[in-house]
Amino acid sequence: MKNRLIAMTGDWLAGLDPEAGLEKPLNWLQRQGGIRMVNRLVGLSIPFATRNRFRVEAVSRGYVRARIALKGNHNHFGSLYAGAYFLVAEIPGGVMTLFDLGPDYIPILKEMSLQFLEPANSDVTIELSMSETTRQAIQADADTTGRAAFTLEGELKDESGTLVARSVAHYRVRKKGFEQAIGHS
Repeated sequence: MKNRLIAMTGDWLAGLDPEAGLEKPLNWLQRQGGIRMVNRLVGLSIPFATRNRFRVEAVSRGYVRARIALKGNHNHFGSLYAGAYFLVAEIPGGVMTLFDLGPDYIPILKEMSLQFLEPANSDVTIELSMSETTRQAIQADADTTGRAAFTLEGELKDESGTLVARSVAHYRVRKKGFEQAIGHS
């Protein structure tokens, strides 16, 4: 059931104009409903994310923007806790993979590094993007070999737009139900 919801939500969002605002109220409402569904699916899959005030703010083909709240995620001196940076930098890569490739491709984080640049004293956002060419190459590799590796680099910014951290995340996608041909390793 969850896989059907992921596929339907991905198709739904792909058909909407991601730039439409209140000048196109129906498109805007439909997109907001789709984003709510994405966040609900993230919360069902990773309850920790919802408890820590993580949320996806925008998702479209090859693009995700997410936010983590400072409230409830601060450290001993009042800025964003390091684990919260990790949370907001990691989950969007999985969201993008699931909604761009579909539920038959399972994203797995293999390695991630964060470079902390400034303390964040507000909510933090990240935007990740992937070209259509890259997405097609990932899907072709996974369809051929059962898995594909890719890297996403992100910039984490506070509410004033200050760059507070950089992330590099190495993922692997596994294709569900892939059976390797006999005689191939």
